[in-house]
Amino acid sequence: MADFTMYTTPWCGYCRNLSAQLKRAGITWNAVNIEEDEAAATKVAALNGGNKVVPTLEFADGATLTNPSLKEVQAKLAELASPGN
Repeated sequence: MADFTMYTTPWCGYCRNLSAQLKRAGITWNAVNIEEDEAAATKVAALNGGNKVVPTLEFADGATLTNPSLKEVQAKLAELASPGN
């Protein structure tokens, strides 16, 4: 099961870098290419002040992170896994 959704594009170096770090850390995610999914592109733009910034991550609680570090992703996942969430 994916831990979050990553909105991405095939040409994004930041996306490739974060994906590689996530794989090494054993974290799973669902990737959505915003160049192939217009609704996703619109959503990413709405989340980022009109800009289609990738990677944008969306978590189960609705929270988002734009161009996060691996540590930021790990911290958010730890928060979601803590009791009471």
